Amino acid sequence: MIKIAIVDDEQEILGMIERYLQRTGDYVVHTFSNPLDALEKLDNSFDVALLDIMMPQMNGLDLLAKIEKKALGCKVIMMTAYSTLDKVLRAHQEGATHYIMKPFSSLKDLEAKIKEIL
Repeated sequence: MIKIAIVDDEQEILGMIERYLQRTGDYVVHTFSNPLDALEKLDNSFDVALLDIMMPQMNGLDLLAKIEKKALGCKVIMMTAYSTLDKVLRAHQEGATHYIMKPFSSLKDLEAKIKEIL
């Protein structure tokens, strides 16, 4: 089973991704609406983290930097509705494996990215 953390302040997004991935039966999904809670609970047992960039308590890029500093070894996919070149570059510099735009054209595309990085 692939263990995934989803960090997004939008409950609708969390629920949608969680339901889709759990339906496949291949994933154990943990959701966090607060990046500070996620940082506290993330450990090296997670295979993938899906991080939203724009969140109130801590943005996803700062969360990514802290995850990388903890050397958890999980792959990170950044999610955002706001795509600017500087954010994409910073995400890759901080260690993100992929970057995906919201709203998703298809959750199958998101799952394909997850499978691709593993």
